[in-house]
Amino acid sequence: MLTVNKNIKILVNYVVGPLVFCLLAWSIYKQLMNQKNWQTSLHHTLYAFTGVNAWKLVLTVLLMFVNWALEARKWQIVIRKVQFLSFFQSCKAVFTGTTLAFFTPNRIGEYMGRILYLGEGKRIKAISLTIVCSMGQLLITLWGGIAGILYLQAHDERGMLHSVVPYEGFWMNMLLYATIITAVILTLFYFRLAGLVRWIEKIPRIQKPVAYIRVLDSLNATILSRILSLSILRYCVFIWQYYLLFDVFDVSVTPAQVAGSVSVIFLVLAIVPTIAVITELGVRWKVGIEVVQLFNSNITGILATSLAVWIINLVIPALIGSLLILSIRVFNNRK
Repeated sequence: MLTVNKNIKILVNYVVGPLVFCLLAWSIYKQLMNQKNWQTSLHHTLYAFTGVNAWKLVLTVLLMFVNWALEARKWQIVIRKVQFLSFFQSCKAVFTGTTLAFFTPNRIGEYMGRILYLGEGKRIKAISLTIVCSMGQLLITLWGGIAGILYLQAHDERGMLHSVVPYEGFWMNMLLYATIITAVILTLFYFRLAGLVRWIEKIPRIQKPVAYIRVLDSLNATILSRILSLSILRYCVFIWQYYLLFDVFDVSVTPAQVAGSVSVIFLVLAIVPTIAVITELGVRWKVGIEVVQLFNSNITGILATSLAVWIINLVIPALIGSLLILSIRVFNNRK
């Protein structure tokens, strides 16, 4: 038995990690090749490293580490309810989760990647806590998206947008109302998790599943508020990255226009089913063009910005996570 477990651990630690890294690199290449105008966008992205605004691109990359550090801190706070992790361990878990999220619809694989750093008896309970982290970020995305839609509508009424298609007003209103309803319901659930657990406990014949989510009962308002605060900071970092990159690629927009348009982009990315390695870049390009061109017609700059954000915030962390998989000890030695 010891020999079998050792062989499995060698397979996971020294074979799966490199394979994931190679698969990730190949899939990124295929994703880029399948996109229109990828040569122009990539050329602009590479030129940014040598242009006068290169320091802004470097700052954007540094903000990527700030972004994921905030996410790691969020997860570290909630995961203490089942197991203590150092901040460094939490960062490794977050990067590993990003790798698995890259291959799954709407990043659901992120949960499985993170819990690999926990003890075997604590992983299922940790999934519900990880969902709470994602719920906090989703709440900020929804409310930010609502503000962004209202911002676009206000500018539309004043005739300040470059182009407006009549039917877009109907769909924009539908998106606004649906997002408001979802945001209100999710906010109520978020701050009533303990009550929700107690209500589920009263349902017969589901006591075993409830045991895995009972840990949510320990998340008080203080912890939930801290998660939301860190989520707001992450959201601001995202917008700041877009603002810097728009400037790098000559997309002239004001900070308010960046916040308004990018918040709508984030909202669409949150609600449209995507897989980062297959469709997300295309969705980013499409939505980015449709929204940002309302303020600026530099399509090439918008495409280059979307590509740079995708590489910096998703590709680089996913590659880092694929290398970290080598250090995971999924199976403990058993004598």
